[in-house]
Amino acid sequence: MEFGTVLYETKGRVATITLNRPERMNAISETMPEDIAAAFNHANSDDSIHVVVLTGAGRGFCSGYDLKAFAETPGENPGVQDMPWDPMIDYRFMNRCTQNFTAIWRCEKPVIGRIHGDAVAGGSDIALCCDIIIMSDTARIGYPPSRVWGCPTTAMWVYRLGAEKAKRMLFTGDLITGKEAEKIGLISQSVPLDELDETVDQLTGRIQGVPKNQLMMMKMMVNQAYDNMGLASTQTMATLFDGMTRHSPEGLWFKQRAEEVGFKQAVAERDSGEPIPGSKN
Repeated sequence: MEFGTVLYETKGRVATITLNRPERMNAISETMPEDIAAAFNHANSDDSIHVVVLTGAGRGFCSGYDLKAFAETPGENPGVQDMPWDPMIDYRFMNRCTQNFTAIWRCEKPVIGRIHGDAVAGGSDIALCCDIIIMSDTARIGYPPSRVWGCPTTAMWVYRLGAEKAKRMLFTGDLITGKEAEKIGLISQSVPLDELDETVDQLTGRIQGVPKNQLMMMKMMVNQAYDNMGLASTQTMATLFDGMTRHSPEGLWFKQRAEEVGFKQAVAERDSGEPIPGSKN
């Protein structure tokens, strides 16, 4: 079954949802957030399913928002307005993405993230909404746009890592491997790539025998603790800040530079450690 850019398959009591834009490293298109939510809503209503696996097609899990569409292409798009900009127009678009991604977190069934390749920027937003994450040792995860042009709208870094480690990741925008992600407690487990499927299968095999009502109650109980800590309000602030980062002086520089030299070169310059040209900050 297909939900636009997302595939939905079942085997016994396990559903596998696959981000399916392998030619673009599963980069997030304008429609993918809704496709993800639709697939997870279907999993909720699929009475045969006890556990869901989320993964990506091809070499990577998800490379983040499609910067060829959102940064490199000249002119306005849903993520960038001409100045002066309207924050609420931006918030409406980005909040829609945030709420669609958190359909993973809100899914009534346990969700296992199978991260075989890089989960970068918005791809990390998606991955960190999973209940349990198992990564390949060499896959990387991180949020480089925290340097310029982004704020992680699902805000899961702080809830998974705590304040100090979350700040370390977001102040630097570094990418870390599955091995390091396990070491700092960001994910559940890191394994060699050739052991990833077996490890995921063992976990889903253990979970799928539990009654759906028990699984739902356990997930609701844990998630409620995060709701009580202010997850929704943190996501609101993060989603507003994300729009600000794209319309700050440095954000406008990044967009202009991506149009001039391509997004790969603009990213390399942004992440070089050198000051952003013209920045007063």
